[in-house]
Amino acid sequence: MRWRSSGLSLFLLLSIFVLKSATELRICAYNVQNFDSAKASNGRLMHFLKLVLTRCDISLLQHVVDPDGQAIQKLLSVLNRYEEYDYEAVASESLGNSPDDKQKYVFIYRVQTVNVTGQYQYRSQQSFVREPFVVRFQTIGEFILVPLHSEPSKAVQEINKLYDVFVEVSKKWNNMNVMFLGDFHASCAYVKRSDRRNIRLFMKSEFSWLIRNREDTTVTDATSCAYDRIVVHGEPFLRAIKPFSAKVFDLGAEFKMSRSEVTDHMTPHIYWSHLIGLIKHNHLEASECYSRYIVLVPAQQDKHCCLSSVWVMIIC
Repeated sequence: MRWRSSGLSLFLLLSIFVLKSATELRICAYNVQNFDSAKASNGRLMHFLKLVLTRCDISLLQHVVDPDGQAIQKLLSVLNRYEEYDYEAVASESLGNSPDDKQKYVFIYRVQTVNVTGQYQYRSQQSFVREPFVVRFQTIGEFILVPLHSEPSKAVQEINKLYDVFVEVSKKWNNMNVMFLGDFHASCAYVKRSDRRNIRLFMKSEFSWLIRNREDTTVTDATSCAYDRIVVHGEPFLRAIKPFSAKVFDLGAEFKMSRSEVTDHMTPHIYWSHLIGLIKHNHLEASECYSRYIVLVPAQQDKHCCLSSVWVMIIC
């Protein structure tokens, strides 16, 4: 299998502010690159993962090679050992066409802030090498997360087929608040500008791409490609996004690690994007939510945040 030359992965983060709760919900996507039992036995690596994942209420892990589930159980034990929150996981089966390359999608989440209210394994090996494992979460309202770790040589086809996943799961759960996230390989040689006309998530205006085409989600000087993406559907999400809020964050600098150490630990960058939560309530139509807004005002950065600015919520 051909992978991007850097061999490094990306950490993506959204901040969702939920109506009426004044609670910040952070959703992350992380390609852990061949996370298996051997890596789960590496104490330094597991400590690093704890520092990364405890920033988030929901974390999507991609490229998890854990057929018996023991590696994720070890990770949960590390997360739950000393933290104030309790973490649980929901995982797909091992997915892939080759017996030598079976991977799982795993969502790790804080039980105090979100609930899993549904899960669904999309089935279409003709469309995807690793079919999306779709999970529905609930805070005050409900939203759907659709992950994709694409096969690089089939990136255009697989990203386009995400629209079919959207149609199926939004109808299944009667919910249009859908977010797509993961390592799409959605740039450079894998998805060229001319390919975008063949991708419905690019062509249909109701989908908003939070990680822009000109962003660089790699760490090598030789490449500048927006492989990793987050896409949201629907007017409530679209009208709630703070423009130009996606930023690059260097985890190596944050944790005082050298580039070689970061390479060993698989997560050199983080993207932050503020998404104000106009999430549909269980008994409200989407149109009823359009009139509900949250006004944000700047506040001082706190020690837990690595953004140049932090935002606090005022509901009006």
